[in-house]
Amino acid sequence: MTDDDVDETGRALAERALELPELAHARTVAAYVSVGSEPGTRALLDALCARGVRVLLPALLPDNDLDWGEYAGSHSLARVQHRGKIALFEPPGARLGPDAVTGADVVLLPGLAVDARGMRLGRGGGSYDRVLARLEHAGAHPWLVVLLYDTEIVARVPAEAHDKPVHAVVTPSGVRRFPSA
Repeated sequence: MTDDDVDETGRALAERALELPELAHARTVAAYVSVGSEPGTRALLDALCARGVRVLLPALLPDNDLDWGEYAGSHSLARVQHRGKIALFEPPGARLGPDAVTGADVVLLPGLAVDARGMRLGRGGGSYDRVLARLEHAGAHPWLVVLLYDTEIVARVPAEAHDKPVHAVVTPSGVRRFPSA
């Protein structure tokens, strides 16, 4: 996809996501900045900020866990090259700690695919598995949403005993909810 295609898809994704009542009522949303060919998230991040939502973005730690910082607009992002990994855009300000995500009303998750059960396939680094375990351990129950392209909703992805379904997947063409989550 060209950069223009990713931007256009990101705008459509933002429109669909912003129609969700769960996002309309959220005070804090943990999100991420898309990279590479991932569906664009910047339009959504900016729209959430414009609504007065506190947006938390991850900062990758050396052990693949995630710390969190506040998003202050796309002008405030720092491109961070992690050794042996892809460069990520992270908030440059103060870090809030890995547990900051437990205060989110909604957590937007990256993924490669989601299946008909709502099971999410990640990139394999375990960062978001840790986030989901942290939420469960804290007794936090934010709404879990994966942002994908339409073609990334598949019949079945591999799942392990610790994997939990997400509440919804948002694609540029719509929203699919998973009642089993």
